[in-house]
Amino acid sequence: MWKSIALAAALAVAGAGAHAQSKKELAQKAVQLQAEGVEGIGRSIADQTANQVLSAVGPALQAVPPEKREATAKDLQAEVKKFHAEIETVLRKRAAEAGPATLGALLESRFSEDELKTLIAWLESPVSKKFEQIVPEMHQALSQKVVADTKGTVEPRLKALEATLRKRLEAGGAQLSAPAAGSAPGKK
Repeated sequence: MWKSIALAAALAVAGAGAHAQSKKELAQKAVQLQAEGVEGIGRSIADQTANQVLSAVGPALQAVPPEKREATAKDLQAEVKKFHAEIETVLRKRAAEAGPATLGALLESRFSEDELKTLIAWLESPVSKKFEQIVPEMHQALSQKVVADTKGTVEPRLKALEATLRKRLEAGGAQLSAPAAGSAPGKK
């Protein structure tokens, strides 16, 4: 009988400890378990910003004399790469700082306490960790499949677009060389 009472008391204490976490604490724990993804948001913003800068510079690069264009392009890319490295650090750090309050509040408002416990159990599970490891491979496999399956549809349209853009650029007075073979985006 004493063993039963001691066991019941131990289970009650353990249960009380498990329930002692507030909904807010559970939400924060869920965010903490996703810290790498939170920092990834900062990395993604840095990537997008650098790509936008490079895209904006592209047309202006055409005004550079042809003999200086390649060297100028490399110089610009080096500057953008340096800029990217600087802002990525800042953005990743800020995402990590803002994540708990921002994402924690969303989780807390949209999930019940039991749902947060289930989410945390999933995030801590070996299956979740294994799944996260193959996500990049899944994205790559799907991307390759989509590109392969749509190549016959997209490639002719891309070539038509390139021809149209070429004609318009030439009509505007641009001196263009022949397009490089295999220059289509998505080719590896």
